[in-house]
Amino acid sequence: MGARKRNRAIKLKEERQNKYFATLRNCPTSPRKMRLVTDMISGVEVNKALDMLRFSKKEASRKVEKLLLSAIGNWQSKNEGARIEESNLFVKEAYVNQSRTLKRIQPAPQGRAHRIKKRSNHVTIVVDSPNIVEAEKEN
Repeated sequence: MGARKRNRAIKLKEERQNKYFATLRNCPTSPRKMRLVTDMISGVEVNKALDMLRFSKKEASRKVEKLLLSAIGNWQSKNEGARIEESNLFVKEAYVNQSRTLKRIQPAPQGRAHRIKKRSNHVTIVVDSPNIVEAEKEN
């Protein structure tokens, strides 16, 4: 590994240690349906986002709710003694990437077949506190 690549890898590793996130991999819903839910909570305060997900009718919102709770748990494990209400925790990023697509065949009349694509996705939620963001900007 070259020096520039190593320095970049070290920098990315340090940045990642300061992020509080949770990732859901190979979720068997289409990315388009999942993006409707993640766009709804992106940039919103955590308690409000949990309420929005809990009362949403979409099936994907149940999975995103569990993922958000996991991201909050990751934040709490690194910030012991800090309370969520006092820290004004919010959803900094919520994005969906496409995962593998399972290709299946549906029998059709007269000996033909139709392709069916069963899509899946990866979801990542990053939570942060505005207090930490402001402190980083001052430095």
